[in-house]
Amino acid sequence: MAEAAAGTAAMDEMTLTFRCAPELASILPPPIPAVQGLPDWFKAMPQKAFNAILQEDSQTVKRCPPFIDAMTYGFLLPLVCDLKVENGEFSWDFDLPPGPSGAARSPISFHDGSQVAGSPFFEQDRFIVKFHNFWTVEAPPGYSLLFTHPANRADLPFTAITGLVDSDLYRENLVHFPARWHDVDFNGVLPKGTPVVQCMPVKRESWRGNLDRLSDESVRRMENLSAAIGREQGVYRRNFRAGKR
Repeated sequence: MAEAAAGTAAMDEMTLTFRCAPELASILPPPIPAVQGLPDWFKAMPQKAFNAILQEDSQTVKRCPPFIDAMTYGFLLPLVCDLKVENGEFSWDFDLPPGPSGAARSPISFHDGSQVAGSPFFEQDRFIVKFHNFWTVEAPPGYSLLFTHPANRADLPFTAITGLVDSDLYRENLVHFPARWHDVDFNGVLPKGTPVVQCMPVKRESWRGNLDRLSDESVRRMENLSAAIGREQGVYRRNFRAGKR
């Protein structure tokens, strides 16, 4: 659609500014656009797979724009070094030069479980992992950052706890990332560069909900659109998908 294409071309480019201490600039893996951090399993998965119920090939989520857009929006903040896990014990080799007073010296620390008592993240005799972040993040005026678990990354052995930070105002300090380590049987190395969280810019606005009923014309359009989607591929992608980068 011409209007959608014109809107994409005119879309203003916004900037998030990531800053680290000068002595760490050559050591830290940098935050990356999420589109550059798609996992190997996504790259390798087929676009179609056999559907035993329908007895024909069906499209996989690799052909689903909303699934892909969630995974490629915003930025990924990476694990700063290899993290070895063996029988529930964490270890690492991370030698940092002297840095700002009070700055973290390790890739992770821990929260006592009492800090999530009463929530689904709580487990008796279990700590909450906290991934240390060494980058300040500055968002444009009026924007907050949603720091959340990398979208659709159920393969990771942890689940990052989501937080919304007003990073246009709170931009001169570090934000760290608590997570529940859910794979108690994980033994091995979580490699340097593994995405720890995904940060997604969110414009701060006041919202309210409005409930309404579909008109006869709206029902007709919905039926026609549903039929078109069932009849041909790429309807959403061609006609409704907005540019995001």
